Amino acid sequence: MFSQLTDSLESTLKKLRGQGTLTEENVADALREVRRAFLEADVNFNVTRDFVKAVKEKALGTDVLLSVTPGQQIVKIINDELIQMMGGETKELQLTGVPPTGIMMVGLQGSGKTTFAGKIALYMRSKRKRKPLLVAADVYRPAAIKQLQVLGKSIGIPVYEEGQGNPVEIIKNGHRYAIENGYDLVIYDTAGRLQIDDVLMQELEQARDAVHPEEILFVADAMIGQEAVSVAETFFQRLNFTGVCLSKMDGDTRGGAALSIKKMTGVPICFVGLGEKLSEIDLFHPDRMASRILGMGDVVSLVEKAQSVIDEKDAKDLKKKIFNNTFDLNDFLKQLRTIKKLGRIKDIMGLIPGLNKLPLDQINEKELVYVEATLSSMTAKEREKPSIIDSSRKKRIASGSGTSVQRVNQVLSQYDSMKEMFKKIGGMAQKQNGGTPVGSNYTPPKVKKKRK
Repeated sequence: MFSQLTDSLESTLKKLRGQGTLTEENVADALREVRRAFLEADVNFNVTRDFVKAVKEKALGTDVLLSVTPGQQIVKIINDELIQMMGGETKELQLTGVPPTGIMMVGLQGSGKTTFAGKIALYMRSKRKRKPLLVAADVYRPAAIKQLQVLGKSIGIPVYEEGQGNPVEIIKNGHRYAIENGYDLVIYDTAGRLQIDDVLMQELEQARDAVHPEEILFVADAMIGQEAVSVAETFFQRLNFTGVCLSKMDGDTRGGAALSIKKMTGVPICFVGLGEKLSEIDLFHPDRMASRILGMGDVVSLVEKAQSVIDEKDAKDLKKKIFNNTFDLNDFLKQLRTIKKLGRIKDIMGLIPGLNKLPLDQINEKELVYVEATLSSMTAKEREKPSIIDSSRKKRIASGSGTSVQRVNQVLSQYDSMKEMFKKIGGMAQKQNGGTPVGSNYTPPKVKKKRK
């Protein structure tokens, strides 16, 4: 996501940061490169033109030209303008009406509406503590109802359906069913078409007027670039939707739709789909996205991901084990599984400033699978005391994990290196703590003074 734009901007921004003084000429040269990078990333031409114009006006201001670090000031201006282009603030769904509140998903066929309906249902249940009901109102696409039922079953969220009936009536009946059964949120999965037509729009308008959903979310396929923007404009004219969901952002290296759609429609992006799993959805944060585009990572999102999967007690226990040099292979396996919960390694590294410049596409995610399989094939005692793992045990572990003795030796070597590093950290911590082991309950005895 945005990797093409980030790569293109990187050299330009590096030159700007290094400028001791700025002139109209070198600012113009830099912005020419910015314009080219935006257009190559499939950003709308009008949006690109307005962006460059706004940056130029602010960059040539007196405050910037007389600044101690004018190059850095321009980078800040570009960052601020990127944030404004993408909406300025994070859009939270406004679901404050009388329950059950409603969300209607709209968009072209194949844009990812059904999957996004499941993702939002899971998100609202886990993050907002809502009780959602999915309503299958796409009666035209083959297997659309079945797809929603399968998604709903996989995440334990019920689906209301009536088969191939009247979609407007299904939506009204689904709303009534939610009231009668105590659901406080209804998500309507509506039909799409391969192209926009008047019949589709009339049907969606009737569905909207039947249940008056608090939010109408337009789902756009980020992979189709500028076409997504033009489709969004047409849908907005008829439905006046309240938010945009961008699907398949993990497959688009350009990101032009995300940078253009808010500016062209005036409606903010609220969610982005980051993968095929139903849990791979995130609120769209313009400030964090701007930071990623400019190659500065996104530490806030990384911390939020970590907080959602790391137990505070486990973190404290791990800290004690590291500082007291009692970290064993059971702990190694536990931490490996925690890392996997955070998501794909290359995505995690992309959030860390500096590491996002590494060749992340070359990272082999399967290595973690092999390591986990090797560790899982050991007994609890072997993981607790790796020193007992002799050649015969290694052969058994390799056979049980479907790997090789060489792989077992590699995992043990990685563990030894990690433990040695932790030992040094623990030693330094003890020195700073006056020789007392970190996390221990040891209290030095009081020394009685002798009477004279």
